[in-house]
Amino acid sequence: MGLRGAAYTLYERRLRAQLAGLPRPRHVGLMLDGNRRWARQAGFEDVTEGHLAGARHIADVLQWCTEAGVEHVTLWLLSTDNLRRPPDELETLLQIIAQVAQELSADGRPWRLRAVGALDLLPEATAEALKAAGERTVDRPGLGVNIAVGYGGRREIADAVRSLLLEQAAQGSTLEELAEVVDVQHIAGHLYTAGQPDPDLVIRTSGEQRLSGFLLWQSVHSEFYFCDALWPDFRRVDFLRALRDYGNRQRRYGA
Repeated sequence: MGLRGAAYTLYERRLRAQLAGLPRPRHVGLMLDGNRRWARQAGFEDVTEGHLAGARHIADVLQWCTEAGVEHVTLWLLSTDNLRRPPDELETLLQIIAQVAQELSADGRPWRLRAVGALDLLPEATAEALKAAGERTVDRPGLGVNIAVGYGGRREIADAVRSLLLEQAAQGSTLEELAEVVDVQHIAGHLYTAGQPDPDLVIRTSGEQRLSGFLLWQSVHSEFYFCDALWPDFRRVDFLRALRDYGNRQRRYGA
């Protein structure tokens, strides 16, 4: 280990010590941003290299979350807006995402996977790969991992309301009765993440400071942490700093 590695290790230990006694998030949302910029800065002409580097990094970060006592993680891998990317890039990215789902759900992995997003917008092969990953891991005891693909916050809310109305219509509810159930509690029960706690902490890499439609409903009381590192360069110390920042905030929930 060189001098730089030793300094990094000491700094990581210091961060861990600073986390002692601080509250930890139960649910962390991760906006995995910067893969394409990473590829260009690394000198690659094909941005696929950035997507591959980012994909290889996911399991490490999930392990960090497990070690930190996080119970749920939502990984935003592909937005509905991303579906408008050039066809060649999009096709390759979807193949990488399917491979990620397969690897994270492989035998020996402890995580429970769940696909969240408008799967009907995706190619059948991608949607089936995400569903299969969830089915393989449904009984696993570890960290719950939401894989957000074809995900958009506005689309999720619209889908939740549509699902609620169709459910009530199937029960023969009148228009007046339908209006009565269109409330916060009933809509929340039809979100992609229904049954899970809302994210306490949302982390976005690459220096961008906007939500871009990520977990619009669920993040109403979330704390946000924006990190300059591009996703493939996101280090354990970056994650620990995000936890430290979260732990030192006073969460008042509007009170």
